[in-house]
Amino acid sequence: MVEVRDVVVVGAGPTGLALAIALRRYGLDVLVVEKEPSTKSEARACVIWQRALEALRDLGCAEDLVGAGVEVRRGSFRVRGRLCGEYDLAMPGTAFPCPLAIEQDATERLLRGRLRALGEDVGWGTEAVAVRVGADGAEADLRGPDGRGRTVACRWIVGCEGAHSIVRKTLGIPFEGERRAGLQAVQINAKPDWRFPLDRDLAQIFVQRGVSLIVSPLPGGTSRFFAFRDDPVPRSEEPPGVEEMRALVARATGDPDVRLVPTDPPWTNRARFHDRLAASLRHGAALLAGDSAHLWAPIGGHGLNVGLCAAHNLGWKLAAVHQGRCREELLDTYSAEQRRTAAGVMRDMRHNIIELPPGPLTLAALSLAAPVVIGSRWAERRTRLMMSDFARHHRPSALSADTAGRGPLRAGDRLPDLAVRDHDGRRRRLHELLSYRRWTLLVFEGGDGDGRSAEPPGLPERYRAAFEAFRVRPEADAAGAVPAGTLLLVRPDGYVGLRAAAGDRRAPAAYLERWFV
Repeated sequence: MVEVRDVVVVGAGPTGLALAIALRRYGLDVLVVEKEPSTKSEARACVIWQRALEALRDLGCAEDLVGAGVEVRRGSFRVRGRLCGEYDLAMPGTAFPCPLAIEQDATERLLRGRLRALGEDVGWGTEAVAVRVGADGAEADLRGPDGRGRTVACRWIVGCEGAHSIVRKTLGIPFEGERRAGLQAVQINAKPDWRFPLDRDLAQIFVQRGVSLIVSPLPGGTSRFFAFRDDPVPRSEEPPGVEEMRALVARATGDPDVRLVPTDPPWTNRARFHDRLAASLRHGAALLAGDSAHLWAPIGGHGLNVGLCAAHNLGWKLAAVHQGRCREELLDTYSAEQRRTAAGVMRDMRHNIIELPPGPLTLAALSLAAPVVIGSRWAERRTRLMMSDFARHHRPSALSADTAGRGPLRAGDRLPDLAVRDHDGRRRRLHELLSYRRWTLLVFEGGDGDGRSAEPPGLPERYRAAFEAFRVRPEADAAGAVPAGTLLLVRPDGYVGLRAAAGDRRAPAAYLERWFV
């Protein structure tokens, strides 16, 4: 007898776990399979940026992660060993102002705990050996840890299993791009004995000719030493030894006497990269997320973060379509939005001269410009927006509609966590009014209120269960972003779907008719 599930998620990395959590929060029957016998314990991604923390909050995971990690509030930048300046990593308008330093195995362990609280555990040691996709669903042939096979039928299958995704290969979706030549990353977790500070809230970047070094604090009092450098021996696959890393750190920092005491057990890694993006992230009942959908060099540490945000984006959409609340075209917006986001991150990171190993001309330019640029409020704000992922938006998406409105916040933007007063005069944060389980309708009134109902007249009765409505008055810091007289229909993932005039009778109804069944 064939086993039947709503969704099969192939791959139990952070993206697959986060997606399964999101779907189970909506009540879907989700099977997660992973060919590895357990979570990997090795040096991988070690930073979660602010936008991904907001996504994890919606999944009920952020509090445990913050408790297990280290908040990184500041960064410093040195060229040829000389301090060029420090910068603030904290962002306003969010409950998570600082990025979080935490090892990926700890992230996966906590996500797995959340998944188990919502249902069954991951099927460890279970490999998807074949996938078949039809008009109304899919089948996956699975081989368990005992070598025995079984077939699972499902309405949806999602490939989150990495660069060699069997789901992507079965569908024949091109993985467009190329290998990044002449670049490798080597890393080690260690305690240093050197002349530089070791503040637990400080990330440090050192740039020298041919090498850039990032030193980030980790829980437990150790640090991650992560270096981008050239690739003189492209066939070498062995992890770097302590002496290789010590010499590289000495070169990058200009401190020949530096010593590194590796963690026990030692965590070292050598990696090379591809820049690749799947031509589509959806083919009927099959979808792609995480490294199955896109790969790039981990400059800025955004691979993990983009995957977590992809799960956040896909989870509510897949649930809404599966449960018959929204039209199936909603899933096409996931593919379009996520491909655009991934392409933008890939483009930004290919030109991130701060973290790429510089040649002599770039190094000379950095020596002159860095002290001026780092002291610039404009440059600091731009860097924080890019690294936090708050600048990423879905404005070109078919799901974003602007019919009227003023101010910088537009349809497709992430809704900032601004201070407002609700209908009873209580001070609230906007994110307190949102929910991952529904849409949110926000009507921004003037300082004295204007007597309008929170729901615009004419909104079809059959859609009212899909959202909750609030009348709010912006506080001083919010008034510039969202002027009075604005209506926002906010998606479950916190992005603005519709911006309209508060008294508009037609725009919300037309928007809901477009996407809801």
